[in-house]
Amino acid sequence: MTAPLAPGAQLRHGRVALALSFFVQGAVFALLVTRIPAIQDRYGISDGLLPVFLAAVPVLAGVGSIVTEQLVKRVRPSRVLRCVQPVVCLALLAVGSAGSMAQVAVALAAFGLAVGALDASMNMLGVSLQRAYGRSIMLGFHAAYSLGGIAGASLAWAGAHWKLSLGLLYGPVVAVLVPLAVVVGRWFVDQRDVAAPGKSEPVQSAEAIPGPPGPTSAPHAPAASAAAVTPVAMRLLLPLCLVMAFAYIGDSTVSNWSAKYLQDVLGSSEQLATVPYNVYMVTTLLGRAVGDLGVRRFGAVAVVRCGTVVAAGGFAVVAAAPGAWAGMAGFTLLGLGLCVIVPQTFAAAGRYAYDSQGAGASDMAVARLNIFNYVGFLIGSPLVGALGDAWSYRGAMLVPMALVLVTLVYARSFGAPRAGYGDRHERPRTADVG
Repeated sequence: MTAPLAPGAQLRHGRVALALSFFVQGAVFALLVTRIPAIQDRYGISDGLLPVFLAAVPVLAGVGSIVTEQLVKRVRPSRVLRCVQPVVCLALLAVGSAGSMAQVAVALAAFGLAVGALDASMNMLGVSLQRAYGRSIMLGFHAAYSLGGIAGASLAWAGAHWKLSLGLLYGPVVAVLVPLAVVVGRWFVDQRDVAAPGKSEPVQSAEAIPGPPGPTSAPHAPAASAAAVTPVAMRLLLPLCLVMAFAYIGDSTVSNWSAKYLQDVLGSSEQLATVPYNVYMVTTLLGRAVGDLGVRRFGAVAVVRCGTVVAAGGFAVVAAAPGAWAGMAGFTLLGLGLCVIVPQTFAAAGRYAYDSQGAGASDMAVARLNIFNYVGFLIGSPLVGALGDAWSYRGAMLVPMALVLVTLVYARSFGAPRAGYGDRHERPRTADVG
């Protein structure tokens, strides 16, 4: 029998596995959203019905996140993620190979439900791993998601360029991603597998605790204890929930309106209008790739405040831009600013719940917070569109700017004396785990 992994190696393997899981999800989601026009054409979905299909996915994802909050009381988040990620990949394939509009509706519904559970469980594992590491690593996971999104969007572009059918595009990708998701799932690590910094022994589930069989062995003790966890009151999480929703309103504004804004308002060419979102994705990746270093050095509160100011500045530049290139500079600033807010919001919610109610409450808080991801996604695009039609698109860009600036009011929610990470902010830990 091989010797068990040392705690440091276990955490490193768990970190790499979870980063790959974020990458897979980023690629799958990008492959879906960037091919929506092709999906609409293939199944003859009318312009009036398409918004219903698109809205159903985040609504059902919110339902999936709510279900996951209850599920993790009895099942480890790592097991939830291990099960739902292949389902998300297969649902993508079903969207591309369905035979009728009814079938694609079922496939999209399955995609939405599974994505909600996946997003919640992925971020639960990210928060617990960051806690075990004792320093900021959450932005790195979301950087992997951004990298996956760029890869997925690039594959979608290639499929459109070579006029591949959806089935032919999605089939080989899913054939690679499903085995990858299954394999990396074996290495996931959650908070029941490792000790938090400063604790000498990992927390074990009751199934792993040796003891005689019978009523006194209590194989279901973890479920009972998890069910008894008192969740953090929603009113205490509300500031972070608002920050999450407003950040996604900003993000959906860029993803849905950047091309139209550059072409119709700033007078760019059709080709140039496709550039801002690509620049936004790249700057989001770069900002997240180095963001953890900033959190370790300056603390989460300072990084979130800086990101908020930069994002608000980006919206201001976009609203006042005299031409297309100035507009692209604004969208670049948006990527650099918004990229840090969402990962740090998850980290702050999990940290606050863990400190006040324990590990089980942390998972529940992340699941609740995740719902507001979809709230922002649902509100952002219609809000800007309605304001643009009724008022002006330049003025409409000031509304997400104002909403993002609300983050400054709640910035102190991102830090606590025990929770600042970094050279001068880091909690004591017994060993460096990589």
